Amino acid sequence: MDKLQVFCRELRKREKRSREIEPRMWSENDTLDNKITKAFVFILKTRGCFWAHHSGCTMCGYFNDSIPDITEKEIARQFELALQKYQGEKIVKIFTSGSFLDEREVPTVMQRKMLEKFFEKADKVIIESRPEFIENISKIEPIPKNKVLEVAMGLESANDRVLKHSINKGFTFSQWRDAAKGVIDRNMELKTYILVKPPFLTEAEAIKDALHSARKVSDISDTLSFNPVAIHANTLVEYLWSRKLYRPPWLWSVAEILEGAAEIFDGQIKGDVVAGGRRRGAHNCGKCDGAFLNAVERFTLHQEKNAFKKLKCGCREEWLDSLEVEGFIKG
Repeated sequence: MDKLQVFCRELRKREKRSREIEPRMWSENDTLDNKITKAFVFILKTRGCFWAHHSGCTMCGYFNDSIPDITEKEIARQFELALQKYQGEKIVKIFTSGSFLDEREVPTVMQRKMLEKFFEKADKVIIESRPEFIENISKIEPIPKNKVLEVAMGLESANDRVLKHSINKGFTFSQWRDAAKGVIDRNMELKTYILVKPPFLTEAEAIKDALHSARKVSDISDTLSFNPVAIHANTLVEYLWSRKLYRPPWLWSVAEILEGAAEIFDGQIKGDVVAGGRRRGAHNCGKCDGAFLNAVERFTLHQEKNAFKKLKCGCREEWLDSLEVEGFIKG
């Protein structure tokens, strides 16, 4: 274990975990076959991501909500609660803040049961997984005819140096790519998560890295989801941010990335801005944040490529200055 991994692991020891088993659930707008429809989101509490138990990614704090000693019975109870809340939305998103396909998080029998039950009414189910567990898809096949299983995998960056030294992702781009091919070969859809502004990158480097990553996966992805870093508790990013060594990305940068991605990728493009407009999330000056977040939503739901064209604010000059000054300082 290298020094970065050791430090990330030490930070994780500071969290105080709740034993609250109640899953988070809500309904939100999404798109299916280019039409806006309702999606049911089900955040299942599990033992947590296996990589977080090792050391974890530098920006991810979802381990704070995990329950290491959770029982199969408690997972089944969460599923029962989700079925009670589910109103027949055509899209279902099952997230574990880890890997749905990891048997240590969600037993295979439970994976099958969840998919079978939700596919009775849903046309599309979305799950998340790290590359290490993609082969486990074979244990839950086949998927019902005329139904779609979308597998979302967090690549974050196609640059191996960024993956290792900025994110501590635990795999290389080629390893991710091999797993992604496994998804496509099974006629399932692939959503690729790309991180906006990993630590230790300047604002300009972050924009360049996100668009470079988009190009590298444009031929294999059905959907690209750009996720600006938010400051999660007990993470390396929070450690840097609290010492004024890191700033979440500007919303100007998010707009630049989404517009640039639309020029190089023909599939669906999403922007998922957690804590947008707040100190711990992607933000501008505060005055224009709401307008930018509305534009991101329009871009995501309607693929409105001109969503950002009319946005103006005096803070644009400050953002442009930061692109130049950070590069000059870093040398």
